[in-house]
Amino acid sequence: MTIEDFKELVKTRRPLDTEDIGQFMNDMSNEARRITFQLNTAYHTPDEVRRLLSSLFGYEVPDSLRVFPPFYTDFGKNITVGRDVFINACCHFQDHGGVTLGDGCQIGHNVVFATLNHELIPERRHVTLPAPIVLGRGVWVGSNATILSGVTIGDNAVIAAGAVVTKDVPSGVVAGGVPARIIKRITD
Repeated sequence: MTIEDFKELVKTRRPLDTEDIGQFMNDMSNEARRITFQLNTAYHTPDEVRRLLSSLFGYEVPDSLRVFPPFYTDFGKNITVGRDVFINACCHFQDHGGVTLGDGCQIGHNVVFATLNHELIPERRHVTLPAPIVLGRGVWVGSNATILSGVTIGDNAVIAAGAVVTKDVPSGVVAGGVPARIIKRITD
């Protein structure tokens, strides 16, 4: 299986049987750990950070991307970032299902993006269920928030610190809590 084949497969949102594609997933996780260990164990200039992330993501990231390591991912090849994105320290991207950050997104400390679920039946928990996470333009995610699989967050929304986002969030609102709910609309 190639990375492109895998990305096409997860776009279908069909269950992934790790008994069938487990070796591919293990190989990709090993590569991601190799690069993130290098990223996270020494100081790197912003250009060096972007070079390592380009290798991790599989494409040249924008020159305007700013990431404060440590940065964690278990796949790395299904993360797409727009221009002027900032990712603060200790964020975790479980990106098998795909994570897209639109232009101008601001991601706080310790944010988790989780794009895989497991089957509920114990005998089938080796089967994972991928679904993408998509953030529109100008989204701000506060520290320690968790965004779950299949969630889309609209342009200019704010996710409060500590929120657990289980459902889509429309543009131009503040959402917070566990589970996250709309707290207020953002007005000028």
